[in-house]
Amino acid sequence: MVTRPAHQADRFCQMVEESGGQALRFPTLEIKEARDTTALDALIDRLEDFHIAVFVSPNAVNRTLNRIHGRRQMPSGLKLATVGRKSAQALERLGYQVDICPPSRFDSEALLEQPELQDMQGREVVIFRGDGGRELLGATLTARGARVTFVESYRRGLPDADTDRVLRQWSRGDIHVIAITSSEGLRNLYEMVGKVGQFWLRGTPLVVGCERMLDTAREMGFKQTPVVAADPSDEAMLEAVQKWAEKRKQTHE
Repeated sequence: MVTRPAHQADRFCQMVEESGGQALRFPTLEIKEARDTTALDALIDRLEDFHIAVFVSPNAVNRTLNRIHGRRQMPSGLKLATVGRKSAQALERLGYQVDICPPSRFDSEALLEQPELQDMQGREVVIFRGDGGRELLGATLTARGARVTFVESYRRGLPDADTDRVLRQWSRGDIHVIAITSSEGLRNLYEMVGKVGQFWLRGTPLVVGCERMLDTAREMGFKQTPVVAADPSDEAMLEAVQKWAEKRKQTHE
């Protein structure tokens, strides 16, 4: 089961199928327009007031840049930072150079380790993100002397999904492992499949995108400890799925 948002699932599904698996698409997040685009546009109009712009996800990149391109040029002196490599690639595809990006461990903690973000006294930082999200990045930069502004450039919601089809496949034993990269997506999946589906879900192995999801799975009563990928990228998630498949093969031999 591939749970990435519908518009982000194609490449990973293709990689799974080229490796001999079958990919069942069941998105657990839908990316929607920000609730207040007026606030987003107002901030975009004064981007030159900031020293650093942080993009927390590829969705933050794509949604924000679409609005920037409709209104103005990106200020030449603005440094661009991303939490992960996929966000950096999204910026690079649009012709921008990324100034700050962790070389590995694509999370807020890894970004905060970068030397450019240590002495932040007097620095103005804007963080483009979805609705809600972790506060660690902003809180830490503020403690280091920065003035931080959060902006919602998109929001996440529950997608319409063919739950009956998934329940039928579970009942036949056709779902062997679930690839999922966020705790929010896992909670959405739990809500989407209902009582019967929750019973099957808790017994299905998970491949997750970060260590933090282990606590979420434990709280939700999953029977098996998930396999944790090195990061949420397609390549790392596929490697983790293959690791799970090899272990499963050895167990059944």
